[in-house]
Amino acid sequence: MRIYAIGDIHGQLGMLRQAHKRIAADRQRTGDTAATVVHIGDLVDRGPDSKGVIQYLIDGIGNGEPWIVLKGNHDQIFAEVLSKNESGRSPFLSWNSSSMGGDATMASYGVETGTFALARKLQRALRKAVPPEHRDFLDGLKLYHKTSDLLFVHAGIRPGLAMSEQIEEDLLWIRRDFLNDMRDHGRLIVHGHTPVSAPVHCGNRVNIDTGAGYDRALTAAVFENRKAWILDDKRRIPLPPP
Repeated sequence: MRIYAIGDIHGQLGMLRQAHKRIAADRQRTGDTAATVVHIGDLVDRGPDSKGVIQYLIDGIGNGEPWIVLKGNHDQIFAEVLSKNESGRSPFLSWNSSSMGGDATMASYGVETGTFALARKLQRALRKAVPPEHRDFLDGLKLYHKTSDLLFVHAGIRPGLAMSEQIEEDLLWIRRDFLNDMRDHGRLIVHGHTPVSAPVHCGNRVNIDTGAGYDRALTAAVFENRKAWILDDKRRIPLPPP
């Protein structure tokens, strides 16, 4: 069983294209053109071209690429901002900031954020600018993908709970309770959400978020059963457990 994975993208279309080129090179070396590629979530925010990333993924899937795209916490917030449901507290103000990176996503859709326009006016402009196809794509993102050996999820899981008992909030946002838990989760968990300087294998989990949202690297990895490698431009680099 071979399967590829790409870490948190955060609007970095150029890096995403390069990650797929590295995967294509590994496919050529192995002769495997059918293996699935899982994108671990956080497609948007911070980077320069969130719109381009979403369109690239839509086009690839439409052309028959064996791609799976998971929802990240940033994708969740973006979808909420685009929702017509006005009930409850809107996440727009906290999302449209340099820390969350929603301002970069708005700019990629051509919405001018460097003005003193009211938040509601900006939100209406964004809703008009985002194509319905992009909204539907965000709404349809999966929360996780599993094989017999691996579980791919954006942030992690609540340790000790079956997948049927997991809640979306944990799958997209959890950190400490998951990261500090060293028990065997049954499947090896492949996740992002918490940036690290280099991919790390902790025995029970593999973190492939290497900070593309902060203009660092975007990791492409390949897994065969529970064995892991990181892909560079020419080869596989083993990523063993400790």
